Amino acid sequence: MPIINKDLDPAFQTAGANPGLEVWCIENQELVLMSESDHRKFYTGSAYIVLNAVFPKNGPPHYDIHYWLGNDTKKVDSNLASDKALELDAALGSCSVQYREIQGQESQKFLSYFKPCLIPIEGVFTSKQGNLNGEYQVSLYSCKGDYVVHVREVPFQRSSLNHEDVFILDTALKIFLFSGCNSTIQERAKGLEVVQYITENKHGGKCEVATIEDGKFVGDSDVGEFWSLFGGYAPIPREPPASQESVPPSAKQYWINLQGKICPIGSNALSKEMLESDKCYMLDCDNEIFVWMGRQTLLTERRTSIKAAEDFVRNEGRSSKTHLTFLSEGLESTVFRSHFTNWPKTVEPRLYEEGREKVAAIFKHQGYDVKELPDEKDDEPSIDYGGTIKVWRVDGDELSLLPVTEHTRLYSGDCYIVQYTFPGNGRDETLFYAWLGCRCVTEDKTAAISHVNTMVDSSRTNPVMAQIHEGKEPAQFFSILKRLIVFKGGNSSGYKKFIEEKGIVDETPNENLVALFRVQGTSPDNMQAIQVDQVSSSLNSSYCYILRSEAAMYTWIGNLSSARDHNLLDRMVELFNPAQLPVSVREGNEPDIFWDVLGGKAEYPREKEIQGFIDDPHLFALKITKGKTCLIDGSVSHANLLEF
Repeated sequence: MPIINKDLDPAFQTAGANPGLEVWCIENQELVLMSESDHRKFYTGSAYIVLNAVFPKNGPPHYDIHYWLGNDTKKVDSNLASDKALELDAALGSCSVQYREIQGQESQKFLSYFKPCLIPIEGVFTSKQGNLNGEYQVSLYSCKGDYVVHVREVPFQRSSLNHEDVFILDTALKIFLFSGCNSTIQERAKGLEVVQYITENKHGGKCEVATIEDGKFVGDSDVGEFWSLFGGYAPIPREPPASQESVPPSAKQYWINLQGKICPIGSNALSKEMLESDKCYMLDCDNEIFVWMGRQTLLTERRTSIKAAEDFVRNEGRSSKTHLTFLSEGLESTVFRSHFTNWPKTVEPRLYEEGREKVAAIFKHQGYDVKELPDEKDDEPSIDYGGTIKVWRVDGDELSLLPVTEHTRLYSGDCYIVQYTFPGNGRDETLFYAWLGCRCVTEDKTAAISHVNTMVDSSRTNPVMAQIHEGKEPAQFFSILKRLIVFKGGNSSGYKKFIEEKGIVDETPNENLVALFRVQGTSPDNMQAIQVDQVSSSLNSSYCYILRSEAAMYTWIGNLSSARDHNLLDRMVELFNPAQLPVSVREGNEPDIFWDVLGGKAEYPREKEIQGFIDDPHLFALKITKGKTCLIDGSVSHANLLEF
């Protein structure tokens, strides 16, 4: 198991690997993965985490995380549920939207997973449920909603009925469907679906069903039987006319500081420019509250913000109908964006585009006639980086398909095959990479090339195949994987046998091993952490580093590193251990314990490192005419074989 997963809850190790629902329940302060047959069994005294993963044909997976709290859930379980939801989000790359769901006030999105309905069960979940024998418990449920149904158990008494809703009375031998005279046709149809669900799940599909119309009392034996269960008929009082609701207050924005203090922002007009990427904010919309978390915020800041928002709802005496939604920068919902004036619909111009406009304006001011040349268009458009990825680890003749959480964790002693499928011109296209670690054994390298050739030959889509070596990866490879961590050591049996025969120390990371990683990349969607020798001479003033020891985690910031490097460092720390707060160390102010972990202070490069320019791959056509030979430089086609 990779070192960066040691603090991830074991219940989340394969989370999000497949599309669909996954449900966990908190039992004795631990997560229990629920079987698919138990996905609808929500106990009122327990807390649950629900992950819905959608794998669209085009684009990256989409994740929604909900934590559901029953009316009788203990506070310690509620707090743990919110923490675990955030931990799951971090494990999935901080690219999900999180929702807080309260029993009876669930969002439509949440209820849509459990059509036709979700009916909570009284009590507390235990994984050692026994058979419950005894008298059948009569239950009365109210049903509301046209699209999805909110089903809520109400007291079994006449005063629970009204003319606006649909009610279901579930008895041992018969189910009664009571439709209020003011209920809609859609609500009555949904009520019938709920009756069918109860019939199949509580009565084994064998139960008599009776429909009761509000206001009709005679001519039907079912009507008399229904009212007799309530002690006889009595008219249902009509609700007084609802008073004119006041106009809801405008949305209020707050900044949440590192200590969890909620600070109001004194501005009536909200704009996107007010949201800074290194801060967390709360938007109070009365019956709905959003917490917005910038992409540069750390997990500890996000956890503090979520707790602050939950305390705000509780301390302000807000209604139980108040919904809490947690959004990461870049994943804002339409409702959230609607509260801001002129939210940009297109991406912001890049820095060089802004500079180009300023230079043009200066020349025009000096009287020069400036005409901008149109951008060059490639004959072959760049590939879509929102496709789907599969990764296999090579172990001789065997291939092991890795779960999603392991896709970006490679070992220098191993070889891997990466399959990337993305939408092309009218059809899906596929890239195959054979990634060869710099310390892999010859047997695995040969097997990897053989396996990828077999995959290409058996594919129907004329795929591209690339053989790449560690340290020589093309930019396209990093853009596909987005976040890559390369460890020393290896897991294949061939590598293990090789180091044993040679008497080499196994450097495969474990929780007690000191490890030093160099952080590099161009953006949060293209960043790498490369494990280097854990000695002082491996440092370089041009980079940032992560140093792990058994006692602590350190982040080292080189004097020549940029703000972009610092942003990547923060993002990488979250991937290594989202629950641990690192000790930040700047070059020149290192404590003695830092050098002790690296085996003592030593010299290292302190001058600005010039990044080498890597040419894009070129494809040449060999043309022979009348005894003359020439090379024609052409664009790289996806239908051709490349080797880097």
